[in-house]
Amino acid sequence: MQIQGHAALITGAASGMGEATARLLASLGAKVCLLDIDEKKIQSIAKEIGAYAVRCDVTDALSMELASADAASNNGVARILVNCAGIAPAKRIVGHDGPMPLDEFKRVIDVNLIGTFNAIRVMAGDLRNEAPLDDDVGERGVIINVASVSAFEGQIGQAAYSASKGAIVALTIQAAREFASAGIRVMTIAPGLIATPMLLGMPENVQQSLADQVPFPKRLGKPSEFAALVKHILENQLLNGEVIRLDGAIRMQPR
Repeated sequence: MQIQGHAALITGAASGMGEATARLLASLGAKVCLLDIDEKKIQSIAKEIGAYAVRCDVTDALSMELASADAASNNGVARILVNCAGIAPAKRIVGHDGPMPLDEFKRVIDVNLIGTFNAIRVMAGDLRNEAPLDDDVGERGVIINVASVSAFEGQIGQAAYSASKGAIVALTIQAAREFASAGIRVMTIAPGLIATPMLLGMPENVQQSLADQVPFPKRLGKPSEFAALVKHILENQLLNGEVIRLDGAIRMQPR
């Protein structure tokens, strides 16, 4: 699909991969709406790049519905959805202080998995009633989710995170098949070690140790490289129902 002129929703847009994606799509002429719970940050970014911003809690059904409606009133119904909202706390299933509190596991599932599903259901529900973008293929839009290499090689301490991202991987082909008749493609990106605020907040020696685990190139990935892959997925119509690893060939070890 062509990016210019189409409305795009980016969740988790206040930083990292979400922010980079919002910036790139806006520079390409998309009508971008940034969604995040950090309203101050997304309003600042939106003002800088000429986009729209709406505070949204992706775990809340009504919040997502109202945010989508607000964005549509300003930009039109979204043809692009990029689900970047997520959290990654580390905790063992059973640690030195006993079993992980169930509420902590649920919180990760709520943000990463339920939040992704929440955005998908609202966006696709609105989009399926819109006219196709072309006459010959009938494409209406594209949904891009974010999983992680931890969906495949979860490290010790990543039980909740790996479970949430593994579910997003499983959802990809199901949603692509379901939305095929509506002309909506569904793809997932599984990033490896990306230089997001979470990783950049670690000590320099820890960052270097993590970068050394990447076979090639031996460095942390850049949010801009994630955004570039989003652009390619949007423009390559044959990409559908697949998970693409963006990881420099890393395969995570147990710890």
